[in-house]
Amino acid sequence: MKKNDEFELEITGMTAEGNGVGHKDTMAVFVSNTAVGDTVLAHAIKVKKNYAVAKAMSIISPSPDRTESDCPVFNRCGGCVYRHITYDAELKIKQQKVADAFRRIGSLDVTLREIVGSDRTDYYRNKAQLPAGIENGKAKLGFYSFHSHNIIDCTACRLQPQKFSEIAEAMRNFIDENSISVYDEKTDSGLIRHLYIRASKNCEEISVCIVINGNSLPCADKLWQLVEPLGATGLSININKENTNVVLGEKTKTLFGKAEITDTLLGTQFEISPLSFYQVNRDQTEKLYSIVAEYARLTPDTVLLDMYCGVGTIGLTMAKRVKKLIGVEIVAPAIKNAKRNAELNSITNARFICADAAQAAHQLKSEGIKPNVIILDPPRKGCDEELIKTVAEMSPERVVYVSCDPATLARDCAVFNTLGYTIEEADGTNLITPVDMFPRTAHVETVVSLVQRKPDDIST
Repeated sequence: MKKNDEFELEITGMTAEGNGVGHKDTMAVFVSNTAVGDTVLAHAIKVKKNYAVAKAMSIISPSPDRTESDCPVFNRCGGCVYRHITYDAELKIKQQKVADAFRRIGSLDVTLREIVGSDRTDYYRNKAQLPAGIENGKAKLGFYSFHSHNIIDCTACRLQPQKFSEIAEAMRNFIDENSISVYDEKTDSGLIRHLYIRASKNCEEISVCIVINGNSLPCADKLWQLVEPLGATGLSININKENTNVVLGEKTKTLFGKAEITDTLLGTQFEISPLSFYQVNRDQTEKLYSIVAEYARLTPDTVLLDMYCGVGTIGLTMAKRVKKLIGVEIVAPAIKNAKRNAELNSITNARFICADAAQAAHQLKSEGIKPNVIILDPPRKGCDEELIKTVAEMSPERVVYVSCDPATLARDCAVFNTLGYTIEEADGTNLITPVDMFPRTAHVETVVSLVQRKPDDIST
């Protein structure tokens, strides 16, 4: 096979990123926007020693899973990868993605529980981060295309509430009408970098934050007059002068209203600042946290340690069922929110520590604190091996691990296995539940219950 060859190809598998896979003369060929069961006319665009990348020129025979995409920028935007297949097919792919990670990366023979699907596959996000750019002298807001920083102009994303689209349109008009410069990462110049929106349930509160390469936003009062009638309850600026891919800087200024939003999860109120982590799919988050609580096996005597606690969402939904809650988070505004959230809910048995997870674990160990249950909800990169060792040395009865990346989850579970913690089993299945927090994208969340093996079993 060589570049520009065209050939018929049957799609027999799917990658973790959502690309179809077929085989031509024993060589794996990756084709985007295809589905298992498709037969396509493929055009080779890159040929390496062991694999090739191709473009589907036409669908010769469609898969039973195939459906019409309902998004005009689906083939260009870097967000969704599954708008061309049914949701049932997507869930099966994600279930298999998690199972494959445990087998191939963790070398763990496990049986997963069925993935928890979302009741809504559209308009479920409560957060948007839209980069700004210029095209033909006009402002554009949208999303980066696959593996690039080329901005696809799109304010009406089907994953986001209609209110977000209206605010984005208002922002785009505001930039043009007031001749405000837009950031250019190549020259590190220009003012407007991102439009960042966050909302509570049903958009009852909407925080609008403008990420800028400067200290102030010109004509901010005009922007407030545009977005307040659209439901905005606050307008703020986030200052990011660094030449970086990181969206948010460390400093946020409130210009009008309030920067925070207040939301409710499982009957618990939460105040969330722009810099604080908060799950983007509220309804699925309630399902996720219910599974975490089920796996935690809480009792009135439980000392619960919630690592990577953010604004305290996981731990505080369980605080009234345990003896003591300790939350750990490195982001200072999030810890401030967590303490405030404990007060909002009249929770008096919670302590929050602002520190790196590994440092906090060592601190608690030195204080002689022995949690019965530890919840880990790390970023995509997973846990450092040193942290896993420290957690194991604290000797909790169980660890409930929440992950947004099956690969790092499987890797970390394998490390826990060497340290005396095995994945719990009940009713013929392991306590591993994938949860689809991000319908139509390649991402999947997973909850795992790890239990301490008896000393006699650790060597087996």
